[in-house]
Amino acid sequence: MYTKEEAKQLKKEFWEGFGVYCSQIPALKKRKSKFMLYNTKMKGVELKFDATREGAVVILEINHHDAVKRFELYEKFEMYKTLIEKNFPDGLIWDFAYIRECGTEVCRIYTQKMGIDIHRRIQWMKFYKFMSEEMLKLEKAFRLVKEAIED
Repeated sequence: MYTKEEAKQLKKEFWEGFGVYCSQIPALKKRKSKFMLYNTKMKGVELKFDATREGAVVILEINHHDAVKRFELYEKFEMYKTLIEKNFPDGLIWDFAYIRECGTEVCRIYTQKMGIDIHRRIQWMKFYKFMSEEMLKLEKAFRLVKEAIED
């Protein structure tokens, strides 16, 4: 087991390593910012990564503070489900009532790779590969439907 400080340092090294890994990916080399993440330019919509002891998750999160608007956005994304999932052979997980650890309710569309552990350095390359590949696909899908959803 790790102490709180050791776990914090491990996560710091993990994310720094992910940055180095991404800087070697040809599709990301020319980008000013590696991934869109919080810069979707759509209020209440963010792209996120999560890496835990259970696995890796790549997320499109709808976290608008107004619940009605949040659900409206979710329904708009849902109308384009086939298009969004085009490059995800196993589909995506659609959760309109996901509860974060802090207790906040959000809508999430995500993909995950379970059975890998962030505490095992030997598995970091599996995290990095999964997260970078899946985020590139999720960004592409988001860009494809963004304009239609905003209308």
